[in-house]
Amino acid sequence: MIVMRHGQSEWNLRMTQTGRDPGIADPHLTGAGHAQAEAAVDRLAHLPIRRIITSPYRRALQTATPLARALGITIEVNLGVREHKTYSCDVGSPASKIAAEWPHLDFAHVPEVWWPDHNETSSAVKKRARHFAAQMRAAADWDHILVVSHWGFLMALTGESFENGEWRKLAVTP
Repeated sequence: MIVMRHGQSEWNLRMTQTGRDPGIADPHLTGAGHAQAEAAVDRLAHLPIRRIITSPYRRALQTATPLARALGITIEVNLGVREHKTYSCDVGSPASKIAAEWPHLDFAHVPEVWWPDHNETSSAVKKRARHFAAQMRAAADWDHILVVSHWGFLMALTGESFENGEWRKLAVTP
């Protein structure tokens, strides 16, 4: 399985510049973030990816879209790979609004308000990551899955920090 952190968002850019939460809910990618998403097409399109799984956050969907288009794959939206709620960027957009922006994707399983209303503990995120990993390990197509997610979830899943647009191939572990 390949895991990737979304490209740079407006929130990431402003937070880096000021060191303060800029108060942007469900931010869009910046120009640099879109460039990172396009670069992922060049780096990943030759791999045998058959499934792309993302969270419902815009930045993950925007990152996955160019590669999905290039490969002719429909993105699968999975609440299990969402970010933990710590900052303003972790407040999502209503499912109906996101579904209107990505009408070709299935949001039927996504509640209108799908992001947590409280800060998720690190142990809760790790538990969610372990559950997701177990589901993916059981999938026959493990080696053909790309997951586009977020710093906190990827840290819980792998124990490693990811920069915006960075990806890694994970080995199947027992």
